[in-house]
Amino acid sequence: MTRSKRMQPVAHVAESRQQDAARQMGERQRILEEQIQRLQELDAYREEYARRFEDGAAGMMGLHVREYRLFLARLTQAAEEQARNVERARQALERSQGDWTRCRIHSDAVHKVIDRLQVEERDQDVRREQSENDEFGQRPRRQGP
Repeated sequence: MTRSKRMQPVAHVAESRQQDAARQMGERQRILEEQIQRLQELDAYREEYARRFEDGAAGMMGLHVREYRLFLARLTQAAEEQARNVERARQALERSQGDWTRCRIHSDAVHKVIDRLQVEERDQDVRREQSENDEFGQRPRRQGP
């Protein structure tokens, strides 16, 4: 078995790892998009309640004003926590992108090695064939009867 053929399982493993890393990266991208969407929804919800509070605060009783402010504070805290979730998801995606890049580089390197081995093997075959042809050409020829 040629060296390039023996390297095929290594190439298969490298490709498989690259595909796994790509799937993982896609999943991390999806999670980040979900986290961003949640943050946008929370921000919009908080802004709407803040606007309502500003528009109606003059007519509210003291207890209602306090409850509304507490509710807005909780919404702000939730949005801040969600912003941290977005940042964690972004960092996870960046790590995943790095993993995929490393896997792709490794897979490309393995394929380059295999390509180089195949070129060497073809060159050896050509040289061997040329040598056999030269050897055959140098043999004395028999003359017919």
